[in-house]
Amino acid sequence: MSTRIDARFKAARAENRAVLVTFVMAGDPDLATALEIVKALPAAGADILEIGMPFTDPMADGPSIQAAGLRALHAGTTLKKTLQLVRDFRAGDQTTPVVLMGYYNPIYVFGVPAFLEEAKASGVDGLIVVDLPPEEDAELCLPARAAGIDFIRLATPTTDDRRLPKVLENTSGFVYYVSLTGITGAAIADYSGVAAAVERIKRSTALPIAVGFGVKNADNAAAIAATADGVVVGSALIDALKATLGQNNAAGPDTVSAVAGLVASIAQGVRGARPPAAAGTPASKVFGAIARLFG
Repeated sequence: MSTRIDARFKAARAENRAVLVTFVMAGDPDLATALEIVKALPAAGADILEIGMPFTDPMADGPSIQAAGLRALHAGTTLKKTLQLVRDFRAGDQTTPVVLMGYYNPIYVFGVPAFLEEAKASGVDGLIVVDLPPEEDAELCLPARAAGIDFIRLATPTTDDRRLPKVLENTSGFVYYVSLTGITGAAIADYSGVAAAVERIKRSTALPIAVGFGVKNADNAAAIAATADGVVVGSALIDALKATLGQNNAAGPDTVSAVAGLVASIAQGVRGARPPAAAGTPASKVFGAIARLFG
């Protein structure tokens, strides 16, 4: 059964390009503005929406996303309101995939069966839960997949060939490759290393590989999109949002347009990263040639 995530990657492959995955925090800087932002992102060029579930102890996140989560919590955002945000988005968009990203504690408190039921009903397509290792798949991963929700796993530069099969075992939708060790918001130093890592993971899975951490502009995105199936951008969008906020972190007149404008710029980088496939030349051959250049 094809999902919205599957369909989006398939469409991008037909166009010989990567998908653009954009991360914003639910409820940042307030729920109404956050909804307007997610509504604006597909038209700006976002292919898949990652929406953060605010949490008080986001241990894998850098200062920008930590601050976004705190702003959202101060604005009264809860997991239930995050699911309502997805439901409200779905009222006007039935095709853009939505992935919720965050930590297990709020889901555990909500109750896994109730959360999955509401997430599916709201229109959630996938989950990324960064603090649940594969050894804990029975907690959420397997129930999510049984409910028809993809469980997207993270792979990192330290995920070696012995560990990789376990990471991939129950992963679905796509694999999120974290391009560097450390917290969100850092910079990528070596794009050839990213290309080599993508190629290594692809030898073990048919799932698409999306690369995140360190993408700040169109040039960064283009360097990754030359070889990866997807590019993930998050901290740069949060920083663009924060720069527009007024007193007491109130949304400004340019908050939505600042985020959408940066997405549009990065989307151009993603879409221009690969040359058009020549007539009669399969896109896979073009992709392979580009990968070898970066390998």
